[in-house]
Amino acid sequence: MGSTVLSLRIDGELLDRLRQHAAKRGMSVQDYVVRTLMRDDFDERFTAAVEETERFYGDARGSVTPPIT
Repeated sequence: MGSTVLSLRIDGELLDRLRQHAAKRGMSVQDYVVRTLMRDDFDERFTAAVEETERFYGDARGSVTPPIT
């Protein structure tokens, strides 16, 4: 997978906060932002997969029996 440049215009206070969070983890701001975006993307995909599973099998807290295949 190649890389592409993404340029953002952000508020100075937000950039300062990003620098602080990145520094706490020993990361550059760029690496911190990329990892945060990747984590959020994973969280969204995981949530969607759980919801799809619940639609297929029924809510695990309910009394729906999974289909027999």
